[in-house]
Amino acid sequence: METDPPASHPARRGASGGEGAGRGLDELAHVADKIRDAVESVIEGKSSVVRLALTVLLAEGHLLIEDVPGVGKTMLAKALARSVDCSVRRVQFTPDLLPSDITGVSAYNQELREFEFKPGPVFANIVVGDEINRASPKTQSALLECMEERQVTVDGTTYALEPPFMVISTQNPIEMEGTYPLPEAQRDRFTARISMGYPDPAAELEMLDTHGQASPLDRLTPVAHASDVRDLIEVVRQQHVAPAVRQYAIDLVAATRKHPELRLGASPRATLHLVRAARAYAALDDRDYVVPDDIQDLAGPVLAHRLLPTAEAQVERRRPEQVVADLVKRLPVPSPGK
Repeated sequence: METDPPASHPARRGASGGEGAGRGLDELAHVADKIRDAVESVIEGKSSVVRLALTVLLAEGHLLIEDVPGVGKTMLAKALARSVDCSVRRVQFTPDLLPSDITGVSAYNQELREFEFKPGPVFANIVVGDEINRASPKTQSALLECMEERQVTVDGTTYALEPPFMVISTQNPIEMEGTYPLPEAQRDRFTARISMGYPDPAAELEMLDTHGQASPLDRLTPVAHASDVRDLIEVVRQQHVAPAVRQYAIDLVAATRKHPELRLGASPRATLHLVRAARAYAALDDRDYVVPDDIQDLAGPVLAHRLLPTAEAQVERRRPEQVVADLVKRLPVPSPGK
């Protein structure tokens, strides 16, 4: 349900509102549209998925893309990474990958007669982790510190990561052979999980034309700079979230902790990620305030992957996404003006 901004916070849109906020939102919409168009030139028929990926980028989060092989998970990650002129590194996760292969290692320099740090692929603005759940939990844990604290500690020395920093990981469903389930702490650090799904027939036909002779990734050039993304993140941080909307987000997350079909509910970090993502989601709609609709639209992608169903719910094939959808329908929505 769409609501108006609270009376104490006048409506301000990019075209008609306050001068400073308007210019910021106008610029955000312009740059975001260019990035979205660039990604959609590679990924056909997945506008909602592309928008959610862009939302996570502007919310300073990390994205988990889960689906069966061959539906474009890695293509989406690489297209988003190539659309921004920043440092990008790709890691293919395999069972024999070591934590130092991700974070880096201290090697002895014979000329200097001292140990020298060799940075790993995590030292980039966008890190694409392909098939993250094919690596062992020990290797997966190498991403825990950098995803949460934007830093890496090796041999007692801490190295800061340059913003913007985003991890985009793909994974196959855990039922597939040769996969390791992501630990709860790892999943909780991903702002959102999305599923690509199969394309509709028209989009698949278009894909045969655009991908038939050459990959559109080869023609994709950056349409924004890392500095642009940093500026847009600052605009998103200024988005207004009314107290009633914040309380609504808290109530929704708290309800997952008491639900009889869940043995693990969402964490306080999930509440923070939900509100951050809602700010970015609203900004992409050219609004500088968050409405309950934003929280509802993002509840599934942001919360579902953090929840663990009970054994009874698994037997009844009740998925966490269904539980979140039921909670969204059941919880009262804040009234306009509150």
